[in-house]
Amino acid sequence: MKRYQPQNEEIISAGIDIGTSTTKVVISRFSLMNMAGGTHMPRIEIIEKEVLYRSEIHRTPLLDPTTIDIRAVESLVNDEYNRAGIKPQDIKTGAVIITGETATKSNAQEMVHTLSDHAGEFLVATAGPDLEGIIAAKGSGAYEYSKRTGKVIANIDIGGGTANAAVYKSGRLCGTCTLHIGGRLIEFVNDEIESISPPVKKLLMQQGKTISVGESRNTAEIKALTDFMAETIAMMLDKTIPEGSPLLLGHSPNWEEKIDAIMFSGGVGECIYRYEPISEVAVYNDIGETLAQSLKESHSLTEWPWIQPEETVRATVLGAGTQTTEISGATISVEDGALPQRNLPVYQIDFGQDLENGLGRFSDEILKALEIYDPYREGHNFALYLTGMPYLGFKAVQQLSAAILAGVEQKPDPQQPIVIVLESDHAKVLGQTLILQDSRKTIVCIDQIKVEHGDYIDIGTLLQTNVVPVVVKTLTFEH
Repeated sequence: MKRYQPQNEEIISAGIDIGTSTTKVVISRFSLMNMAGGTHMPRIEIIEKEVLYRSEIHRTPLLDPTTIDIRAVESLVNDEYNRAGIKPQDIKTGAVIITGETATKSNAQEMVHTLSDHAGEFLVATAGPDLEGIIAAKGSGAYEYSKRTGKVIANIDIGGGTANAAVYKSGRLCGTCTLHIGGRLIEFVNDEIESISPPVKKLLMQQGKTISVGESRNTAEIKALTDFMAETIAMMLDKTIPEGSPLLLGHSPNWEEKIDAIMFSGGVGECIYRYEPISEVAVYNDIGETLAQSLKESHSLTEWPWIQPEETVRATVLGAGTQTTEISGATISVEDGALPQRNLPVYQIDFGQDLENGLGRFSDEILKALEIYDPYREGHNFALYLTGMPYLGFKAVQQLSAAILAGVEQKPDPQQPIVIVLESDHAKVLGQTLILQDSRKTIVCIDQIKVEHGDYIDIGTLLQTNVVPVVVKTLTFEH
């Protein structure tokens, strides 16, 4: 542990968004400061975020319809770093997010992990439609709007392949939903239809309609289709979308609140608002413009006030670069060389304010975690999130430490790092107790981080301010 504890620190963050249509990079600077008084326990917070560089908007490089051109993406990112005057080793946090239909490509997982390993010291790999919606809502301004007004707002981020909705109230996530609605679901070449996506084909079959490759892009059926997409978004917002709708990707709308206002971002949001300089936005031969027109003309969508976004096509990359990182508590216990830790699934053990009961079932909980995250006993590690802790005195901390050490002996590799995330401020004392009880173990014990059962967590290296950057995420590659 470093002894010198500066009160201020600056770190560089990167956001990289590899989407269905476009790839973008953003570089930001975070200012960290100890917000506690001199006699209080340190409380390091991000007090300012400044965007230093926004890349051009690039067409996502593909080798073929099912494969991302990994070398071309890496080259694109390196070129943008050079333009920004940044080296990969300067990047201390941030996220690579692979979004929309690109997350379904055969090498999507390889792409996002390769880039996160080479594009920065601690750049995390993220994927999944729910997370995409959450990150876009933070980049578009919807999240801040909900905090500022207390209203329930739905941000609908519509790109090339998907429409990702995230609903917030007073800064709290209420729910998400993703639809197969996007600009590139039908593409054109020379004013003729070149390709139609499987979800659209399924919908047309269900409706008894036909649109065929080779037909004119001006067929009236296309506008009828985008009008139906706009109505489907309205049904999603109202939670009246049919369960078996071919345009529903994954779960149904899962928020309980009534929506007060809506916001549109993404490439189709850009078609509505025109924020970007003309030279930066490539003209694509797809249904994006027509879909934007259908959204503006939809009578059903006038039920909600439309709040203008702060960002459109760059919402996700700005969210990835500026909104994904949290800062741990300063009273943590981290051993040299144990970090970074990446892609650890989180298993929650809730003590329910009853230490004795929690300790009694601790061993069984570890076995349950193994069944979920390492069923074949291959040595996959996971983080334990301990919640509902009563007040822990000296004896209680020793009992908890002993239970943790006994529990991890059931793992196929008991010597892998023990990663503990605490809801309460006990990380330092628990970590030190674990080391005292078994000095052979590698311990990572952090607190003041909110996670949920089933999340994934990435923990970066120790900063000068004796905190660590943490990114909580989902990791879902749709196939």
